[in-house]
Amino acid sequence: MNRFSKFAALSTLSAVLFSGVAIAQDDHHDNQAAADAHHQSYVKHDEWKKGYTMNKDDWQRGEAVDYKTYHLKAPPRGYEWREVDGNYVLAAVATGIIASAIIAAASH
Repeated sequence: MNRFSKFAALSTLSAVLFSGVAIAQDDHHDNQAAADAHHQSYVKHDEWKKGYTMNKDDWQRGEAVDYKTYHLKAPPRGYEWREVDGNYVLAAVATGIIASAIIAAASH
């Protein structure tokens, strides 16, 4: 193999190997930006207390969370934890009646 062929082979190999790293790094930054945007969307909801019926739009806007990951108590049958506007709400899936709410404190 002549000098040019070795250089071309090494350049191609380097490009292939390092392109995966660049893609992974970009993906990490995209995920971090999405997570930051998600956590910055805090909205204060003093009305979310046990017995209050959540607005259907609020409930649907929320995302189901794994209670174990966030160290929350296990939901009873028919209930689900949701993260809505930076708050954790345990409510009946069928009715939206709140059983428990962890209202986040504003960080600023």
